[in-house]
Amino acid sequence: MITQGSKVSLHYKLTVDGEVVDMSAKDTPLTFVQGSGQIIPGLDEQLIGLKTGDKKNVTVAPEKGYGPHLAEAVQPFPKKAFQNADELKEGHIVSGQVQDQPFQATVVKISDDEVVLDMNHPLAGKDLEFEIEIVMVEKA
Repeated sequence: MITQGSKVSLHYKLTVDGEVVDMSAKDTPLTFVQGSGQIIPGLDEQLIGLKTGDKKNVTVAPEKGYGPHLAEAVQPFPKKAFQNADELKEGHIVSGQVQDQPFQATVVKISDDEVVLDMNHPLAGKDLEFEIEIVMVEKA
């Protein structure tokens, strides 16, 4: 049975807004230590007490997943700050660094002199629907 500190392997399929956005490979389950912060809190909490062979559908609210979508995380930047500004398109993911902190952001709007980036996690503000199957549980 899964308890705090158990080593767990599971298969999962993650659906958001009716679209499958991620899943474990058929022969490679996700392996983690229960309660160690390796997976999102809302999924971690709902695994306690499950055992090898159990299947469960789990819904994780934004607050226990990737957080709410924060309006203040959508910000304009000068277009000249981008080396490849002419190649950018809305929906592109860009990487950068601000004050020694790496980030990834989604380009949401491009104008003549600025690029608006959404620095929220792409799944922020979304309900996460997981289908899980416990493959293995090792005691802590």
